[in-house]
Amino acid sequence: MGIEKPSPGQIKVTAAGFLSLFSLVGIMFYGLPFFYDFWVQDYGWSRATVTSGNAFGKIIVGSFAFFAGWVIDRFGPRRVMLAGIMMGGIALIGLSMVTSLWQYYLFYLFNALGYMCGGPLPNQVLISRWFSSARGKAMGIAYLGIGIGGMLVPQIAKRLTLAYNWHHSMMILGILMIVIALPMVWFVKDHPGDKSTEANQAKTKVSLGNILKGWPFYLLLIGSVCSIGAVSGTSQNLKLFFSIDLKYSQEQSANIISMILAASIIGRLLMGWLADRVPKKHVMMLIYSLSSQTRNGVCFRLYFRDRTRW
Repeated sequence: MGIEKPSPGQIKVTAAGFLSLFSLVGIMFYGLPFFYDFWVQDYGWSRATVTSGNAFGKIIVGSFAFFAGWVIDRFGPRRVMLAGIMMGGIALIGLSMVTSLWQYYLFYLFNALGYMCGGPLPNQVLISRWFSSARGKAMGIAYLGIGIGGMLVPQIAKRLTLAYNWHHSMMILGILMIVIALPMVWFVKDHPGDKSTEANQAKTKVSLGNILKGWPFYLLLIGSVCSIGAVSGTSQNLKLFFSIDLKYSQEQSANIISMILAASIIGRLLMGWLADRVPKKHVMMLIYSLSSQTRNGVCFRLYFRDRTRW
């Protein structure tokens, strides 16, 4: 059987997913921790305070995640993504000018709203509506935006900070987020308009009640919480550890973070390819296993390296 050639609409949707994830996750999620040490050094805030902004926003906004899913189903992923991109850009622009903690937490709420409305959730819905046989590959290509954005943003932020200052650097990144992601999402459609595709998707729909009755949903929930928690906890503290504890320069810290995100690009492509060929639960088990073992190894080595310094 030959490989099905993607339609122009499918190419647009994949590109829109790539650019939105490049901005909302690559730049905003992985880029913001690059500036944490500046808040600690310039404002005298503790590391717990600086890293609490992300937790505060995610907990508050995450409590309404079900409502966000309803909004996506009601108004379509495209409109929600447009709002998310704008809120994410405003969050970075606002955070570049904050001088007090209440302002910091306020704009981190916008950060969390932008992530939820323009990040992985609506992108997965949009791509699933446009793809059937090559859905895993399309999702893998779109998710490359996370790895590439996360790889590039430390280098961009480093150069902008050296040329101007960290306040202007963050503001420019917020503007870039909107400029990069908004135009492509503006021109995509929520549905392919193909009756046969919509009919096939309607046959595979499962009611929410049936989903909540089954134990697989709760296992997925626990796995997602643990996996995302591990990723978030690690990424939120890396720059602080490198620059403050290990006294690495801004350039050294940026290079290490970029190297880590560059390695993730291979994984995203490989897992997207596997998801179209083997049972998805096996792919997820492989991802969780690799993720946990890698982070355990890193934490183990960093812990004992830090102990030797004392």
